[in-house]
Amino acid sequence: MSSQPQSTPKNPSGWKSILKRAWPTIRILLSIALLWKATSGIDWHALLDSQIKMEPIWLIAAAIAICCAFICGGLRWGFLMRSVGFQGSLGSYIALYFAGGLINQGLPSTLGGDSYRAITATHITSNNSLSDTKELDQELHHSVDLEHATPKLRLSFSMTFVDRLLGLAGNNLLGGLGLVIGGATLAAWGQDLGYAVLGVMILSGLLIAFILAWGTSRQLLQKVLDRLQMNNAMPGINLAFSWPMNMVQALFAIGVHGFIILAFGFCLRAYGAEAPISSLMIGLPALSLLLMLPISISGWGLREATLSSVLALWGVNPSLTVLASISYGAITVLSVLPGAYFLLKRK
Repeated sequence: MSSQPQSTPKNPSGWKSILKRAWPTIRILLSIALLWKATSGIDWHALLDSQIKMEPIWLIAAAIAICCAFICGGLRWGFLMRSVGFQGSLGSYIALYFAGGLINQGLPSTLGGDSYRAITATHITSNNSLSDTKELDQELHHSVDLEHATPKLRLSFSMTFVDRLLGLAGNNLLGGLGLVIGGATLAAWGQDLGYAVLGVMILSGLLIAFILAWGTSRQLLQKVLDRLQMNNAMPGINLAFSWPMNMVQALFAIGVHGFIILAFGFCLRAYGAEAPISSLMIGLPALSLLLMLPISISGWGLREATLSSVLALWGVNPSLTVLASISYGAITVLSVLPGAYFLLKRK
């Protein structure tokens, strides 16, 4: 797993280059527009006159829940990385997870948080120091070209991708459960959609587990990994998707997203509002899928507009939902601030 310099990718030209430079600004403007749309219907004077009694203890509880979600996510990613031969401690991977989360909150960077932690993880040594820091700085300041990347970097990105797939599976399973429990309030077909989502996710998990258990398909998968220069990825894939580990991973992923649901529920409670757990199990997983589209900065605006509309179906005051959502976003930023230590440490 030795690391060698990777070739510098060609810079995009023409309208693609213009769009690439302008896209961060476009995302900021879209976030502002969505946030304005979500807050434009709030009668702030009436809201203040209602003498809302904010309870900060619930905001503290929300911060603890968000930190737990990041710690659990970092642990999962750390176990995947260590299973394929990377040497860092679990603590270092958790710290990198927070650093990646901080970058995803909108820090100016040429890389996303996932790319940052995947690249940096390839330079963590057994004593948790960073090796080849000059090479690391060069890699972090160029766009990632996996076609010309080293096998070590490809392996790190593959485990980061597997970690994201597990998170997506937990998100969808939790959303499916929420639709089964409370989908009838959303639409007449809501409960049926929940059963369909759960069925697709369970069948997909069983299919992948069968592929990993059957010798012929397993050998074929290994040949594909060899062709992609990711020879050592199989232990990580087994840890994520083989039977019965896939059941453990599914429950763990649901638990991680459960912390996020608790955090948002605590933010609502801070302003005296409450939402049925089924509504949060539907709204937040749906929001996570929307956030995969790079149309806002860390979900700002899109989160407020989506959740205020969804939770209104359960009788939750949209104004209080927007306040809770803004609080949730601010608390998330504060919760990932420990990641700044890792970013500054590299400097």
